[in-house]
Amino acid sequence: MKRSAGVLLRRPSGEVLLVHPGGPFWAKKDLGAWSLPKGEYSEGDDPEEAARREFLEELGVEPPSSFVDLGTVRQRNGKEVRAFLAVGDLDVTTVVSNTFTMEWPPRSGRMAEFPEVDRAEWFDVVTAREKLNPAQAAFLDRLD
Repeated sequence: MKRSAGVLLRRPSGEVLLVHPGGPFWAKKDLGAWSLPKGEYSEGDDPEEAARREFLEELGVEPPSSFVDLGTVRQRNGKEVRAFLAVGDLDVTTVVSNTFTMEWPPRSGRMAEFPEVDRAEWFDVVTAREKLNPAQAAFLDRLD
């Protein structure tokens, strides 16, 4: 089973930070396509460390130091996602994501590089619920 861990960053005013996946498959998708910054980790790895690593890789900044475990959800594709809540702020105009390489267009023989995250935005909880992958929206119910 694949596992991912990520950080749900919340401003003191209540908005939450979501990221939109980069690459051509996600370019025209919006509702239900957004996610918390997250990434896979292996059996035996510390999910909190994985969440911190992925936050840095996808946003280009260190996450806040204090986390609250929000538990796990299982997405429709079977992947288990564990989330950690952190309170803080981030200027989304400064986000710099790591990249991945894939053949694009398909069967063209050409390799292209894409950002893992093409943008990050702050949303109120109602809007975030619409934007988030449906399984991940359960994390919003776990906010205090």
